[in-house]
Amino acid sequence: MILALVISTFIMIISAARIEAFANKHLSIKILPLSFLLIIGTWLVAEAFHDESPEGYAYFAMAFSFVVELLNRRYEKKQALVQPCDWME
Repeated sequence: MILALVISTFIMIISAARIEAFANKHLSIKILPLSFLLIIGTWLVAEAFHDESPEGYAYFAMAFSFVVELLNRRYEKKQALVQPCDWME
């Protein structure tokens, strides 16, 4: 167990710079993990007050956020490929 923690920590340290560069390049991607944390935090607080909400609601919300982000990135990629013409200015 300790070996798994050490290995995963080492992998996180190595990949931190690449993940930071990716997040800085795609600013909208920063909102996705924050929304996941908000959903999980809200669900955990509800569980602490003995509100038995199904886990599927949280999973669906996270999947929906992920799909919306994928569509957003696809749209941005297509917009970057479109070059405005000189006569449009």
